[in-house]
Amino acid sequence: MEEREARELLQRVASGDIAPDDALIKLKTAPFDDLGYAKVDLQRGIRQGVAEVVYGAGKTAEQIAGIVRSMCAAGQSRVMITRMDAEKADKVRGLLAPEDAAEFAYYEIPHIGLVGDMPEPDGSGTVVVAAAGTSDLPVAEEAALVAEALGNNVQRLYDVGVAGLHRLLVHADDIASAQVIVAVAGMEGALASVVGGMASCPVIAVPTSIGYGASFGGVAALLAMLNSCASGVSVVNIDNGFGAGYQASLINHLKR
Repeated sequence: MEEREARELLQRVASGDIAPDDALIKLKTAPFDDLGYAKVDLQRGIRQGVAEVVYGAGKTAEQIAGIVRSMCAAGQSRVMITRMDAEKADKVRGLLAPEDAAEFAYYEIPHIGLVGDMPEPDGSGTVVVAAAGTSDLPVAEEAALVAEALGNNVQRLYDVGVAGLHRLLVHADDIASAQVIVAVAGMEGALASVVGGMASCPVIAVPTSIGYGASFGGVAALLAMLNSCASGVSVVNIDNGFGAGYQASLINHLKR
């Protein structure tokens, strides 16, 4: 059940269209759907404002399709699946009949599947996603697409790493006017500190596993970002574009 659906149910109770006991039954009988291999959380949208997001890695196409069917049957209009490769996405698309779910779209670079349309942005400002290099795009696009799917206006600044600092500086106005910035970088992870020194908004740093041997699969960038001298920089896990996009959306939707 989405927050919108719960609100409509409560409004029907207030207007007398539905009895309180009947509404209570609807709320009691939809906490989760036990599919055996998954307990689908149907009330997360009410509790957190965002419905459950399906982590696709490690799940079969049949399991993903089953979870999507369950969520859509409970009234969820939009379902996001992360970390899903193209082959699995094709199988999921074949398993979902038109009556099971809305149109299914697959975004190959961030490996994200999306059931339903993108929402209109309703955040208070712009989420800027800055990526140091082209090799960082899968993680950056994951952050950007997640933020868009959660109702944010997103501006992408790609290939603006510190190896050519002039490429970033031409976007100084975009950085200064952002509500929240996601800085994605591998190698030595310096982009987050540079952006943090230019911005007056929160900066969410995302270390990526891009780099040569001593980068240790992103550990070097992670440690550099954790030790940033720039105030206002927080750090998520290596390659966690989803977590950064989600957190950026929370910040952009804070009530003033």
